[in-house]
Formats: sequence, C-alpha cells, structure tokens
Amino acid sequence: MKTPATGEGIHPETKTTASSAKRLKVADPIRASIDEATQTMLRRAQELGIDTVFDRAENMKQCNIGTQGTCCKNCGMGPCRLPLPKSGIEGEDDRKGLCGASANTIAARNFIRMIAGGAAAHSDHGRGVAEVFLSVARNESADYRIKDYNKLMAIAPYFDVATTVSVDGETTDRNPDEIALEVAEKALGEWGKSEGELRYLKRAPTMLYEKWKKNGVLPRNIDREIVEIMHRTHIGVDQDYKNLMKQGTRAAIADGWGGSMLATDLQDVLFGTPYPLQSEANLGVMKADHVNLVIHGHEPILSEMIVAVAQKPEMHAYALSKGAKGIQLSGICCTANEVLQRHGVPQCGTFLQQELAIITGACDAMVVDIQCIFQNVANVANCFHTKLITTHPIARMEQENVIHIEFDEHHAMEDAERIVKMAIDNFANRGSDVMIPKQKAIQIAGFGVEAIQYHLGGTFRGSYYTLNDNIINGRIRGIAGVVGCNNARTRHNEGHIEVVKELIKNDVIVLTTGCNGIACAMEGLLTPESAAVFCGPGLREVCETVGIPPVLHLGSCVDNSRILLAATEVVKAGGLGRDISDLPAAGSAPEWMSEKAISIGHYFVASGVYTVFGVGLPVTGAPVFQKYLFEEFEKLYGGMWDLEADPVKHARKMIAHIDRKRKALGIDKARERTLVDMAARRELTSA
Repeated sequence: MKTPATGEGIHPETKTTASSAKRLKVADPIRASIDEATQTMLRRAQELGIDTVFDRAENMKQCNIGTQGTCCKNCGMGPCRLPLPKSGIEGEDDRKGLCGASANTIAARNFIRMIAGGAAAHSDHGRGVAEVFLSVARNESADYRIKDYNKLMAIAPYFDVATTVSVDGETTDRNPDEIALEVAEKALGEWGKSEGELRYLKRAPTMLYEKWKKNGVLPRNIDREIVEIMHRTHIGVDQDYKNLMKQGTRAAIADGWGGSMLATDLQDVLFGTPYPLQSEANLGVMKADHVNLVIHGHEPILSEMIVAVAQKPEMHAYALSKGAKGIQLSGICCTANEVLQRHGVPQCGTFLQQELAIITGACDAMVVDIQCIFQNVANVANCFHTKLITTHPIARMEQENVIHIEFDEHHAMEDAERIVKMAIDNFANRGSDVMIPKQKAIQIAGFGVEAIQYHLGGTFRGSYYTLNDNIINGRIRGIAGVVGCNNARTRHNEGHIEVVKELIKNDVIVLTTGCNGIACAMEGLLTPESAAVFCGPGLREVCETVGIPPVLHLGSCVDNSRILLAATEVVKAGGLGRDISDLPAAGSAPEWMSEKAISIGHYFVASGVYTVFGVGLPVTGAPVFQKYLFEEFEKLYGGMWDLEADPVKHARKMIAHIDRKRKALGIDKARERTLVDMAARRELTSA
C-alpha cells in the first residue's frame, strides 16, 4: 500500500486547512450502513487515514434551498434563492427571482432539467449500443456478433421491418443479416429523425398510448425532447409549471419507451437475452490469491469483451505465470448487473462501495466506463497499487495516476486484452496488507419479460396468465418495482431492504433493477429459499411452487424498461384492467440520488404507476407544483408521485395503493373455496 503523503485520499480527520485546524467528523460505520462488509471496510479506511463518501457526507451539509428545488442559477443574475418560509405559505405566494420567476416555475425548471440529464444519460448509452449494433450488422466489427436472433425477430415488427419475403408467390424467411441491418438503421434513426413519433410507443397498452396522444406528449425523437427542455428552461422562455412538465413528461417517455428500451433490446440481441442463473454478491467475492479485476459503470459493450478475454485459457495461464491462481472478475453498479445477468459474474458492491473495493488492497485494476463513478476512486487508488482505467471519451478524470484506454468497438478484443494483461501484471505489485471481508451471498438473477413468462406461464401457455390468476385469487397481492441508487444521506442499503422486506411480507412480488438489486442480493433476498423466511403465505406458496425468488432481478437501470413491458404483458393477459394504471402495482426508489432516477420515476408516473421516492424530492419548496405532481398528475396519466423517507411507511403507502386498485378491480375479497361433490360434477358436465 502507498502512503497517502500527497494529501490525496487522506482522511478528513487528519486533514487541516490554513483557515481552520478543526478536526472533522468521521462516519460511524454502524450508522452508515446495515452491511457488515461495508462497516468493516469503513473501519479499515479510517485506520489507514483514507476518506470515503460516508465521511464526506458527515462534513458537508446539503443546501436546504437546493433540496427544496427553489434555487435558480440558469442565468448570470442568480443564483436566486427562494426558500420556503418555516411557517409555510400564508395567502398568496409572492416569492420571485430577479426575472420574476415564481417558486413553481423555478422548481419545475429544475425538475425537468433533472429529467433531461437522466434521459440523456440513458439515451446516450442506448445510442452507443445502437452504433455498435449497426457496425455489427455492416460486418465492420469482427469482435461482436448477434447472439439472439429470436429477440431480433421479435423486435423487428416494431420497426416495420419484414421478417419474411415472398418469392414467386411463396413466403419464405428473410435473410437474418438483412433484417439486422434494417433494424439497426431504423433504431439509430430514433435519436434524431425529423418527423413522426418514436416507434416503441405502440408497445404500450392502447389506452395509455391514447392518454399520451390526448395530452400531447408523444415524443418525436429522443434527442429533440432533451434539447427542448434545455431551451424551455433558459431564462425568459417557458414560465408555466404545467407546460414545463408537459415537456418533461415527453422527454421521460422518450427515455423509458425510447432510449432505455432500445438499449435493453439491442443489448439482448447482441449479447443474449438473460435467463436465470446463480452468482454471488458483496465484497467477499474478491479473492486474495487471484487477480481481482473490478468492472464499474453502466455500459456492457467493453465489459462483454473483458469477460470473454478473462475466460481464455491463455489468459488464465498468464495469470498463473505471475503467481496468481486465476482471474476473479467482479462488478459494481449497472455494468455489474449487465455481466451478472448474462454471464454470472459476481457483484462486489453497490454505488457506495466503489471506494471500499479498492481499500481491500486486493483490487489490481478497476475499469470504469460511464455514470455513477466517484472521481475520488482515483485518490483512493493512489493510496494502493490499483490501476484505475477510464475507457470512454466522455468520461475522463484529471488525476495523473488514472490510465485512459479509449474503447473502440472495431478493436474491442485488443483493448480488452490490454486491460486484462495490465491487471495481471499488476498482481505482483500488490502489498501484503490485504483485507477482504468474508461477507457474500448467493443470488439468482437474470429475469426478464421472457424469463418471467416462462416461469409463471410455462412453455405451453406462453403468457402471463398464471401471474394474473394468482393476483386475482389473492396469493399475490400486487406487483412492486423497487429500483434505484444508494444515497450517502441515508443509511446504506437500509431503505432498500426495509421497503422490500415489508412488501414481500405482505405478499407483494418485487421486480428490481440497479443498486437495489445488488442490495437485495447482498441481503440474501434473491434466492427461492428466502421466500420461506420473509414472505407472506400467498407469495411464499407461489415462490415455492414455481421455484423463484420473491424478488426478481431484471438487470441494470436501463432495464427498467423490462418492468414496463412486464406490466404491459400483465395487461395483455387479461383480468386486471385495460391499462397499466389499472394494475395493483406501484413503483419505488428508496435511496435515489441520480438524475436518471428522476427520469425513471417520471416515465413510470407517466405510464400510470404510483411511484414513491425516499430521501427527499426537490419540489417541496413549491407546494403548488408539488401538489400538481402528487395529486393532479393522476388525472392526466393514471400515475402520480409521492414521497416518504421512512422505509416501512414508504412500503405501506405502496401496499395501500395496491389495495385500492384491487378494490377497484373487484378482487379485494378472498374467494371462498368449495368442494365439488360427484353430483355437482355430473351437473357441470351435463351443462
């Protein structure tokens, strides 16, 4: 281990400034996280004098006005700060910025700018996948190939791409390579086409599509909706919070039913549609006698190649020649979820554990791509032997110890081999002071629309009928999508786990993605056996009969689109209404922190889902605007926002909503079971 003599990575307790010699606070490991591995590594970090996000959260107060959403810095006359009075608003709200912008206008502008940021992140990810897919379809990239032609054939009709041709009056299958090229070209066009609407909008239930059309929020193309938000929120443009939210809704739909859904589908075609597999999660997956290569970020394009290279016999032999017993890949955040669901690569941590993976002293290389990567990992890596490698042209770091290997899909295997060899070569530089926590848990992941259909519908039925039937008969109370990040302003993983446990205890099946999925895996909730311990009797019976966990891991944050499509399949199967808003279902992000979460939350709301966020929402400083999102939005789209920081109350709000929907459907009362005797059976037969 290097001594952090330069000040980079030094723990705040040991650091002083010229103006103050005050000792700064350090995080209490028990209060910071419910996870024992995280607690252990926090103590180690503090002993070594290395600061982490948990310590920084103790010493940096949040801006109260910013958390309320009423600070405007969209021009050079500001920032204009409009705090909500402690006594609340009495009479007319006369707060104004220099230009006269009201608190509602400022909060709405800030809110939809967050939607724009989140939609841009997901959709730029999707664009990158589409570009690689196009290069594969054009035979320009030798390192990638299409792995799932069935998925290609399934999505082709949504692009108006024919899968059959007529030759001399006889219909035959069309050449798959021709289909791939046409799908790739039309898919890439969704980001910037000059007319029409997004093709995937018609995948939504008809009633939902008609709501969008009636309210004038059908996205035209992905990029345009994001750009228009930036224009509308410029000083002196859109100054009506309802009209601002109209554009925010259009952009969020472009994310959920556009960029994110396209990313998921094209990744499935390229890398394979996930099906359930077994793996492990938490820092304990790292191995002291192996080369530890940690993959972190959100794109699977490069990580797919790293997985392939790490599995090569010659690379294993190279690791042996350097004194290691093998190569241990593990992941953080959604890159972890991507390689987990297709290859079973274990996850070493959530968003808040990224610094801790390096502090084990066993991380030989950390490879990062885009989104949710702390710049401070470079400072922590500088205290150890760890090679930190950035790979994306839009995501570099200023620190000198960071190595940049820019990924190029045309030389993907070559780039991956260089990275894996660099990690192996660095194994010999590892210090003797290695400390890997023992904690890890088994998980079953890799569920998706197709996998759920198979497990709950069966190969002969091929629909969501069985799921619907069990919701109608009450064994399953409802469906919850629980997703999202970690947030250092809350106790790590507590919100995620308490919300999920309360839901499954009350017979609500949970669909999860992102860091919530990793948190649930670490807690042991992603195994079929967990149903007997944590579930109510109805959900437990279903899980034990089918052999599934009560929490189904559907992938990364762009894969929230899988939840939308699963909900659509429930509608199609019948018996639970005609729209997503009719379903006994709710959404949740207990520990959100990212702009992506706001975009995700809003496209769920706009799709008809009651959606509860934890921590806080930057709308509370504008009560009229908040009421619009929390109450009036339901009249437009069937879904609405809500806020609850307490995890148990959070879950119970979701359950109460699910119960209201069950009552509206007339399935709120248990149905009596009667035994049918032989006379009654003969009567039924004769009828």
